[in-house]
Amino acid sequence: MAGRRHRGAGGQEPPASGSASEDAEPDHEQVARAIALRLLTHSARSRAQLAEAMAAKDVPAEVAEAVLDRFTEVGLIDDEEYARMLVRTRHAERGLSRRAIGVELRRRGIDDEVAASALDEVDDEQEAQAARALVRRRLASTRGLDPQVRARRTFAALGRKGYPPGLVSRLVREELAAEGADVEDDDLPAD
Repeated sequence: MAGRRHRGAGGQEPPASGSASEDAEPDHEQVARAIALRLLTHSARSRAQLAEAMAAKDVPAEVAEAVLDRFTEVGLIDDEEYARMLVRTRHAERGLSRRAIGVELRRRGIDDEVAASALDEVDDEQEAQAARALVRRRLASTRGLDPQVRARRTFAALGRKGYPPGLVSRLVREELAAEGADVEDDDLPAD
């Protein structure tokens, strides 16, 4: 019985009434709201991330703007708070430098001025303390290896987190000296 169609309750196909009787375009505003709410339910997002998700689903730009404006107005979207939260968590939990966090903020569509304001919450001293803690952890995990190998691995680890080479070099030298390791300038990467 291939080729037979299943008929609805009234035996009519398609139905004469109801939403299934119409082949209407989707309501773009409703789609935009659904996308934003679904994404915001999982975690905070930037306005740019939400706009990108809406564009991927072919929501017209003017409809997306209107929905995003309304969500911003009622406080569901707040790029400033989002940026501050991202700075706090990335610095405290992952030990990322301000530079690395700034790159992530730009990638997430945060305006440079908003990003700079959020990054001001981490000062030079806090960044140096986080770097020192990372240096100590990395050096502790490589105890027993040659100082040059330990230093190289520590430089690489902190470089991936965006710390400046001069700061890392100073901290590695200090921490190796505190351990009593024989450290020659030739053993460590240059500043």
